[in-house]
Amino acid sequence: MHPILGRASRLALYLAIWAIAAGLVASVLTQTDLTWVDALAFLLPLFLVYGFVCLSAWYVCRALPLRVSSASSVLASCGVTAITASAAWLALGRGWAMALGMTPAFAEVAPRYEAQLPLLFALGVLLFLLAVAVHYAILALEAIREAERARLELEVLTRDAELRALRAQLNPHFLYNSLNSISALTASDPAGARRMCLLLGDFLRSTLGASGHEGIRLADELALADRFLDIEQVRFGSRLQVVRHIDPTASECRVPPLILQPLVENAVVHGIAGLLEGGVIHLDIGRRNGSLSIAIDNPRDGDAPRITRGVGLENVRRRLAVMFGPAARLETTPGPGSFHVQLELPWVNQ
Repeated sequence: MHPILGRASRLALYLAIWAIAAGLVASVLTQTDLTWVDALAFLLPLFLVYGFVCLSAWYVCRALPLRVSSASSVLASCGVTAITASAAWLALGRGWAMALGMTPAFAEVAPRYEAQLPLLFALGVLLFLLAVAVHYAILALEAIREAERARLELEVLTRDAELRALRAQLNPHFLYNSLNSISALTASDPAGARRMCLLLGDFLRSTLGASGHEGIRLADELALADRFLDIEQVRFGSRLQVVRHIDPTASECRVPPLILQPLVENAVVHGIAGLLEGGVIHLDIGRRNGSLSIAIDNPRDGDAPRITRGVGLENVRRRLAVMFGPAARLETTPGPGSFHVQLELPWVNQ
């Protein structure tokens, strides 16, 4: 809805401004052969009606955003619209002058109204262009507020990702099973238990460091995912295998922190963990159509419930929507014995 029409207080203030403008122009016309009452009776209704006409500038500005429209197209469209609106206002003014001329009180001054119509036409063009400028300013303010809201939401989501990582949103069973595995290894393989403790501590420390940044190198994000996989490797052994196909040029691409790890975790928890024989996770990363393409395929138990909107996947979707809007996407394709995740991100080197 139009921002001015959305609130009665805004509309009242808007019409008051137009009434003041009518009074100012009426004071100018009193310098001719019109009295103050004659000029105000002619101008006040016209200005109030034209105020509503100028509200249409909002839709012109929405259709021609300055960010993507050329200056020539904006000037031409706004100029044609201003002339059209002013011409319609001129016709309305002529009709209103004729209506006033039919009343005894204004019958003698009706021809004087007609003499002011050319002035009204020029004034109407200027007022409509001024309305266009004001509406562009309103749109700019709304864009600033929207960007601020998106920034605040992104900060909340980033802090949320950090807290979820600390509280084992990565998977509550991940920490539980890791500690269980450490406990079991202390008797049979003390060196392995110590190694797993070190891996777990290194992983949590890296998670804390990465979550404090807006973007990190893909190489660092892959290293974080590898630390997670190293821990899971202790649990699953040969049941967990990972095949990587990574474009070397993608290593310096910037990605949101903790954007890949939840997808890898999803492949392990909802895929490998449900198969007695385990399986292979395929990770393919490269550049496609100017975007960073990340594909993850994992086998899964065909009889298990299909997970398409887990906590991790939904968290990634929300973060992508806030950070990149439609420029990024996350698609999941569950199959009878497999699960495919396709992530597309803008290619950012800095």
